[in-house]
Amino acid sequence: MKKVYGSAAEALDGLLQDGMLIAAGGFGLCGIPELLIDALVASGVKNLTVASNNAGVDDFGLGKLLSTRQIKKMMSSYVGENAEFMRQYLSGELELEFNPQGTLAERMRAGGAGIPGFYTKTGVGTVIAEGKDHRDFNGETYIMEEGIFADLSIIKAWKADDTGNLIFRKTARNFNPPAAMCGKICVAEVEEIVPRGSIDPDLIHLPGIYVHRIIQGQHEKRIEQRTVRQKESA
Repeated sequence: MKKVYGSAAEALDGLLQDGMLIAAGGFGLCGIPELLIDALVASGVKNLTVASNNAGVDDFGLGKLLSTRQIKKMMSSYVGENAEFMRQYLSGELELEFNPQGTLAERMRAGGAGIPGFYTKTGVGTVIAEGKDHRDFNGETYIMEEGIFADLSIIKAWKADDTGNLIFRKTARNFNPPAAMCGKICVAEVEEIVPRGSIDPDLIHLPGIYVHRIIQGQHEKRIEQRTVRQKESA
């Protein structure tokens, strides 16, 4: 089965529909599938629910989809660094399902493993727990969280072979593997495609069985927050 496509638009062809749930990899601007996000913007698909740690920054990453009003709801753990995200949420234009970071990662992983729900202590006694099933185990109270089963996953990796085996570079791995696992279809953008068999099996971070389509492209690799110390005088 062909997995390598010539562009992000080609890789997303036939997969998009209004109102779909998309799981997106990345953490801040690290390891985000920016080419696929640009293709989503160009497609005009709307009323999206997006599960992602955050929503990029203003006018970059998922922030582009916010600025074009293509996202109806975010399932996120961090809502900072994006003034438009905050504005839309506070004005009631954007729905937000807030998740503790570890809970969001586990919800994605659970979906990829076919687990419909799990219990966690995180969020007990807070607004996170409102409306959720509570159970006691060994004298401790837990709440149930549901696994995320996305219609589409979009992720970013460093290297791939043509069967979809992926390697992520350092912290850019972040949410990408669990996001990839929980989608019915996973599209990955990578910096390099190497010959089949050239990746040491022990170095593979995500097996190709989870990856259905691949594109190769160049990425901007922005620094989200640049902090420098003033040079001390001699």
